Amino acid sequence: MPRLADHDERRGVITDAARRVIARGGLDAATFQSVAAEAGVSVRSVQYYFGTKREFLLATHRAVVADSGARLGAGLAGLAPGAGPRDVVRTILLGLLPLDEPSRQDAVILGIFHAAALTGPDIGSADTAGAPNYIVDAVADQLRASRGPEADESMVRGDAEVILLALGGLAQGMLTNDDYATRATQLVDHLLDRVFDA
Repeated sequence: MPRLADHDERRGVITDAARRVIARGGLDAATFQSVAAEAGVSVRSVQYYFGTKREFLLATHRAVVADSGARLGAGLAGLAPGAGPRDVVRTILLGLLPLDEPSRQDAVILGIFHAAALTGPDIGSADTAGAPNYIVDAVADQLRASRGPEADESMVRGDAEVILLALGGLAQGMLTNDDYATRATQLVDHLLDRVFDA
């Protein structure tokens, strides 16, 4: 009896290939032909599973975000019971920084998607906003828990957004500056000392 195709597995093989192509050459390098060659499948297979270049680019972005989310979830699951808001936010930030090779490659790809959202026709800012919005919401929840019910909501939200922007800047800086990469944990702690003492 012939083996039935595992469509999720095949889609994963294709998006993994697209990640490698994008990491090497940017979004412009990710064509049906280049991704098919990288994945070892036919161009027709890529077209069958994704239809358009935009669809396989968005699926690739979702795969990167899902892997980052899984690493983040593992970090949060490792927190001691009763960990405080500062510890939770610290774990979120460190879980999203490019501190090892898989997270570094993901940061490169996310940076490429960010640039494409600014300049390219295939990806818009609305396509990549879900994960950043989630991070802001998660950090804001912890700031509210730390500051209590009388906390100024605009300050909570603003501080959460500043933390997100600092995280993005630090992540991109770590890719090109070894000093930032070496001091990433120290810089995160410095930021959190300022925000949680506010």
